Amino acid sequence: MKRTSLDSWIKEKIGQVSKEELKIEDLESYQLKKLRDTLQYVKEKSKFYNKLLKDVNLEEISSLNDISTLPFTTSEDIKEQGTRFICVSQNEINRIVTLQTSGTTSQPKRIFFTKEDQDLTIDFFHNGMATLVEPGDKVLILMPGQKPGSVGDLLKKGLERLGVESYIYGPVDNVNEVLKIITEKNINSLVGLPQQVFALAKYYKYNKNTDPISLKSILLSADYVPNSIIDELKKVWNCQVYEHYGMTEMGLGGGVACDAFEGYHVREADLYFEVVDPTTRLPVPNGQYGEVVFTTLTRKGMPLIRYLTGDISRIIEEPCPCGSPLKRLDKVLYRIEECIKLESEKILTITQLDEILFSIEEVINYDAYLTKLGNKECLSINISSPFSTGDCLNNAISNKLLSSATFGERIEKKKLVLDIKNKFISLDQSDGMHKRKVKDLRG
Repeated sequence: MKRTSLDSWIKEKIGQVSKEELKIEDLESYQLKKLRDTLQYVKEKSKFYNKLLKDVNLEEISSLNDISTLPFTTSEDIKEQGTRFICVSQNEINRIVTLQTSGTTSQPKRIFFTKEDQDLTIDFFHNGMATLVEPGDKVLILMPGQKPGSVGDLLKKGLERLGVESYIYGPVDNVNEVLKIITEKNINSLVGLPQQVFALAKYYKYNKNTDPISLKSILLSADYVPNSIIDELKKVWNCQVYEHYGMTEMGLGGGVACDAFEGYHVREADLYFEVVDPTTRLPVPNGQYGEVVFTTLTRKGMPLIRYLTGDISRIIEEPCPCGSPLKRLDKVLYRIEECIKLESEKILTITQLDEILFSIEEVINYDAYLTKLGNKECLSINISSPFSTGDCLNNAISNKLLSSATFGERIEKKKLVLDIKNKFISLDQSDGMHKRKVKDLRG
């Protein structure tokens, strides 16, 4: 098994010049220095952090564990005081990403990057992609990439450094056109949103007129990746399916799977990760689930200290089978903001439905919402299935939900009513900034 390509890159970044393997003590020493440098930098340059950290004595930050004494940064902080985070002059800002949030009155988040910040992301993409492609390969990027500094643009530049040819299509809006491009340009690797690449595979599988496609790897990014989707992609294209974890606030790149496919090796030279209890906000031991928190170590335009991501995951305790000593985050279970608490005190998330519904052969897409029907809860699901309609599919979905731990008991006791309809639902035109979720319309 090949070791993650991030090892040698991080070893070089932290200045470990020996020919020995990456040493965790050297990495942690580097991270502590970068943390202290970043804290000093933001106290001097950022109006927001100058106030937030005014009582922090940098001399007392003598180990990485001391980061737990620092205050958190929240999504609301960025919405309300975005420009006060900036540490450079406005003319040094090369890219501003606006993240629209749910709700008609919610302010958007704006994340600011310098050219140097974006170069760090290109560097990560260059080295992270080396896990799944090599010089001579051809990659189709099914992510936004027309604007300079967008995720597709930065990925293309990273692949160029790797000697890999790539083409930017953008989010999938025409399945047949994308399949045609894959065959005409001899694409052998895809990067895209999980549900959109899943739809490509389904259309390819059922369209007898499509030319043969041979893929070696797929990278899924920008949303939760259901195991049911991974299984289908492997079945259809007989290729390796990798996952990427990241968000705009991280600089678009956070971590990527290796050939062991057991969690994400994270970008430890640029980011420091923690996991905290979502209620108490205290650090949890490795192996225990909690909310992912990160601190930027090398960002210049808009550094973030202990940013609460809203993602529930854990740091994997066991060493990676690939042999890397790098920290690994497990697959994200769900986002806190997407959780809907049922009357049974159980929670409902889009990730639970994804695993159930995408495992059904005929389902290609869906949307879902929860309403009240008298004294009962009603889960409405609109299914997109070009391949099958009618009672057979509806019954298959009902039976799957009935056998699940989350829904089964409540359906049996008639406390949860299902309303399943077949209708065409277009492929999600998400740019990666909006996450799929179950809509709570109970009022």
